[in-house]
Amino acid sequence: MPHTRRPITILMAEDDPDDRALTREAFAQSHLANDLRFVEDGEELLDYLHRRGKYAPPAVAPWPGIILLDLNMPRLDGREALRAIKTDPRLRPIRVVVMTTSKAEEDVVRSYDLQAASYITKPVTFDRLVDVVKALGRYWLEIVELPPNGDGGDSGIIPKPA
Repeated sequence: MPHTRRPITILMAEDDPDDRALTREAFAQSHLANDLRFVEDGEELLDYLHRRGKYAPPAVAPWPGIILLDLNMPRLDGREALRAIKTDPRLRPIRVVVMTTSKAEEDVVRSYDLQAASYITKPVTFDRLVDVVKALGRYWLEIVELPPNGDGGDSGIIPKPA
């Protein structure tokens, strides 16, 4: 019997409202049916993951299967948020894909040292962003076998029906 995957929630930590809007549009054009949620900085990301404040109700903060993480954010930046996630045994299994403008070798090395699943430099054009989102979808859906997502269900990126 074929194994079916349930769509996972993708949580993006991104402070730039234009980047959030472009990412939402790129997901739509890539035909991914995943629940895409946004937080604006590392503190809000950790509040979401720990279900604090406005994120206390589980319906408001479904458990993410993947986090797309910008490094350069106010309050608590992505580097510190990644460290907090990967040092917390409950949060550690979440796949974190760094998606940032930084091309600095130090950021790449540090992110992988902190167990980021991938490091992607944000594309400068919308068409390229759509290509990156499609590639992320293919990779997490077709290539990688993901563990249960923490709520007892299977996890995976599911394409929207055409």
